[in-house]
Amino acid sequence: MSFIFDIGAAKQAGAIGNYNQQVQERNAQVKEQEAAQVEKQLEFDLVRFDQQFQKLKGETTTAILKSGADLSGSGLRVLRYNAEQAELQKNIMEYNAKIGESQKMEEANFARIQGSLAKMEARQAQLGYYAKAGQSLLSLGSTLSGGSSGGSGGGLVVAPW
Repeated sequence: MSFIFDIGAAKQAGAIGNYNQQVQERNAQVKEQEAAQVEKQLEFDLVRFDQQFQKLKGETTTAILKSGADLSGSGLRVLRYNAEQAELQKNIMEYNAKIGESQKMEEANFARIQGSLAKMEARQAQLGYYAKAGQSLLSLGSTLSGGSSGGSGGGLVVAPW
């Protein structure tokens, strides 16, 4: 009668596989949300950076003019250098955000793969339990058919195919 337990175990293995897949799907959705958050954080950081740069630009212009120099020559070179560095810094920020976003998306993909793998492993376990239940039934059937005396209908007969 162990086949009853094997069938129950097969059903439980399937339920566990489904649960693990759902957990990994949820993990993937969280990673996708984190990837979207990286993009939003970049937008926020760029706005703050632009504000800080405009403040620096104003302070630099004021310092140049206050020193008695005009905005040509070396004063203009300082402003241009600062603008170039600001663009470079913004490019670096955008690059780092894209890398972070890509990493989160890869983590989401990996979580989905783990979920699929958990489901497949559970399916393999189910098949094993069902096979074991089948063997138990066949064994039980052959025991019952072999224990009858004389062939006229007392036990279970197992088909030869």
